[in-house]
Amino acid sequence: MENDRGAMIQIGNREYEMLLTTRATKEIAKRYGGLEHLGDKLMKAENFELALDEVVWLITLLANQSILVYNLLEPDHKRELLTEEAVELLTTPLDLSDYKSAIMEAMVKGTKRYVESEEEPSKNVLVGQMTKSCLPD
Repeated sequence: MENDRGAMIQIGNREYEMLLTTRATKEIAKRYGGLEHLGDKLMKAENFELALDEVVWLITLLANQSILVYNLLEPDHKRELLTEEAVELLTTPLDLSDYKSAIMEAMVKGTKRYVESEEEPSKNVLVGQMTKSCLPD
């Protein structure tokens, strides 16, 4: 995958690229009401187990996006999706807290916008040209 779109993490002995795709954004919106509510929901989880469940769900969702993209582009060589159970078994709570920065990196890369400005002629140049054309020779 293009590493400028996501963030790499290691689960067990495999590397995964976490991507924020449109599909992932829709899933997050369904669960939390939008990306803007995600942080609040994770921080305000009623208990530790619930907070872990949410982080595991998010890691699984984002890590599976790169696999889904690969499977779409390489239908003859499909890879198996990561499961929440696998994430729970192959990680420690310390790993999950370390993945927080990778989650943020994937989110930032998935939502960054490139703003391209077009060069517009200066207003003064336009006014000067209009004035010239109105003046007699």
